[in-house]
Amino acid sequence: MAAMLVAGSLHAEDVKKTLTQPEANYQAGSSPIGESPMHQSVNPKAPPMTQAEFDLGRKIYFERCAGCHGVLRKGATGKPLTPDLTVGKGTDYLKVFINYGSPAGMPNWGTSGELNDQEVDLMARYIQHEPPIPPEYSLADMKSTWKVIVPPEKRPTKKMNNYNISNIFSTTLRDAGEIALIDGDSKEIISILKTGYAVHISRMSASGRYLFVIGRDAKVNMIDLWMEKPDTVAEIRTGLEARSVESSKFKGYEDKYVIAGTYWPPQFVIMDGDTLEPLKIVSTRGNVVGTQEYHPEPRVASIVGSHFKPEFVVNVKETGKTLMVDYSDLKALKMTEIGSAPFLHDGGLDSSKRYFMVAANNSNKISVIDLKTDKLAALIDVGKIPHPGRGANFIHPKFGPVWSTGHLGDETISLIGTDPVKHPKNAWKVVQTLTGQGGGALFIKSHPKSNHLYSDTPLNPDPKISQSVAVYDINNLAKGYTVLPIAEWADIKDDGAKRVVQPEFNKAGDEVWFSVWSAKDKISAMVVVDDKTLKLKAVIKDPRLITPTGHFNVNNTQNDVY
Repeated sequence: MAAMLVAGSLHAEDVKKTLTQPEANYQAGSSPIGESPMHQSVNPKAPPMTQAEFDLGRKIYFERCAGCHGVLRKGATGKPLTPDLTVGKGTDYLKVFINYGSPAGMPNWGTSGELNDQEVDLMARYIQHEPPIPPEYSLADMKSTWKVIVPPEKRPTKKMNNYNISNIFSTTLRDAGEIALIDGDSKEIISILKTGYAVHISRMSASGRYLFVIGRDAKVNMIDLWMEKPDTVAEIRTGLEARSVESSKFKGYEDKYVIAGTYWPPQFVIMDGDTLEPLKIVSTRGNVVGTQEYHPEPRVASIVGSHFKPEFVVNVKETGKTLMVDYSDLKALKMTEIGSAPFLHDGGLDSSKRYFMVAANNSNKISVIDLKTDKLAALIDVGKIPHPGRGANFIHPKFGPVWSTGHLGDETISLIGTDPVKHPKNAWKVVQTLTGQGGGALFIKSHPKSNHLYSDTPLNPDPKISQSVAVYDINNLAKGYTVLPIAEWADIKDDGAKRVVQPEFNKAGDEVWFSVWSAKDKISAMVVVDDKTLKLKAVIKDPRLITPTGHFNVNNTQNDVY
């Protein structure tokens, strides 16, 4: 159901494009909210369900469906699945679509073997009942999880180790609920640290001392890289599901505050930068840009710290709003609301750091936010379901500075001009479209010292594509891409998926690191490529590298280099 059940049944008239398999794979991500206690609310018009059936239906829904249809089933990137729409269709009608899927992208959960006949019947009944509502998450709830393991006054006053901190990589070990800190110089694992489940991102403090990671379960770890052996010094859970964390970057406020945004409840919290003490919670519930319809569940997606003002740039997914949150006075908090397009997701700064480029993914647009004027600079049409990660900046030989994004829904890469001063004719438009290996791209990357542009495709259904990357010569983009067989280079003998994900440069810009991601019971690895020669440089294998996915270089993350 994660790929829009109603697109094939309840709202067929709304379907103009079908989802590709990579899009369906992406939308079907599980939600940790399903583990939270919820009350069963019975709809007397719906087919009966026992408590055990309801609990199993809730579990399946949050594992497979909530990412698209929303926690409250009122619709997110997918259409609503509320009883006023489902009861009239009836159980038998709904079972057909759950079992066989639809051309609009609804997976064939039954015939694929993902759900058995009993589970298909159960889910057809479950979505006719009132959706259970997860609990809210208050300041008191946050404080009950807040731990200061090493108080600020007991932390080192200077760096106590010999690591080249600026070249450390923070690597998510998704299914282990851990991160690996890897020495980028020696390629040795420094330590494995317990975190929240499926860490989504790692972010650095402005000083480069503290590393912040947030799991999908909204647990935030604050890691002190000055310690003899870097470790967690504070932690907190900010909600039930989350994706984003960031620290203050503006001059005079470096390391002062940390912010985390949550999917549920739909809100963000500003915390003390030394201890993670929660200070200010702000709800993001509100009205959608354009239609002005009220949305009860607008999730907080990416957040960046502005270098131009004491502001956090908070992107609210379903309502299509970017909130410029002024943290200079938390007791009189000011926010500037910038509307662009719904489904704001991930993005990054242009090379000048003045403009934030954020993907409105299901709107097939890139929104450009001017961090100096706090205004919408442009809204740009791109390919199908843009997913840039932070994107990639480089100097195009013809069009000047550009920022790039790949796409989940097609094989294109869009290059957008970002210099309205010296290249005004090219600014805020797609100046060139490259053709990649296929859809299913998640991350694209370059570096100021590199002549290459790298694009992964880990969600493509073709193993040859998902296990390799495309590399472009920036000075000769017309010749197309070179394929690097990253998974093959990892030399893993078992039958794991070996998806290759997230190119990430080292500090010097002469190496590119990749995760080779397989299931938690399979062997995974990290592969390091020489950027100059495009040849294999190193393979990092270790039984502790369980499901490695995202990885972030300290220097590049601290300084927004991508």
